[in-house]
Amino acid sequence: MTDLKPLKDKTAIVTGAGRGIGMAIATGFAKAGANVSIAARSKEDLSSVETQIKQFNSNVVTFQTDVSQSEDVDALVNNTLKSFGQIDILVNNAGVYKELALVPFPDQTLTPPSVTRQSNERMTDNEFRQIIDTNIGGVFYGCRAVAPSMMKQKYGKIINISSISASKASTLQGVYAASKTAVNMLTSSLALEWADYGIRVNSIAPGMYETSMTSRAWDDPKRKQIMLERIPLSEPGDMNGLVALAIFLASKESDYITGQTIYIDGGLSA
Repeated sequence: MTDLKPLKDKTAIVTGAGRGIGMAIATGFAKAGANVSIAARSKEDLSSVETQIKQFNSNVVTFQTDVSQSEDVDALVNNTLKSFGQIDILVNNAGVYKELALVPFPDQTLTPPSVTRQSNERMTDNEFRQIIDTNIGGVFYGCRAVAPSMMKQKYGKIINISSISASKASTLQGVYAASKTAVNMLTSSLALEWADYGIRVNSIAPGMYETSMTSRAWDDPKRKQIMLERIPLSEPGDMNGLVALAIFLASKESDYITGQTIYIDGGLSA
């Protein structure tokens, strides 16, 4: 991609943009020339990211949003349309990651090493719903909300952030993995449904990246070593590479790609 501003004059919504992958993508889109509408639950995080984006002379609006609530997502889309008049790109990034056992392990000698006292409790209905409502509900609400305007303009790029967990089972991640597998299938289905309207829908499935959401695992030296040994390239993901992939999928250069889940994981899914 040779264009220094491949997203110039485009408008993008990025959810979960207050930190981690979402913050990196939102900032990267701004550098690439896009108008950016950023959404997160924390006003403080939004304010911090807004300040960073303004350094690139990009237009940015912020909206406090809980993507597990459909009315919040509808308001995010409607207010973005009021601010910029169009939505060309949607990145459904907001997610919840929790390591939880469905039920406690009664025999400590048979308990997986990654289990802590906090995770070795019966998963509650609220914990289950939070993961599902945010990780797949948020993607569903976002896609549903932007579709009418994208259909009207006969063009749009939707990028759903999935996970290596959708294809690689791990202990304590059953519900999280199920939610991300659902994201991949929704991605493929919507790509087929909306192809005639020029809407491309793809997923990015990151492997092991050091973010605030996964800090508990990376901060444990033993678990960090185990994770690195599982990765063929023996290193955590580089956020710059992930952002570059997102910019590519949001740009014209990727117009012939739709319905795909692209793993960026150092070979972990091989």
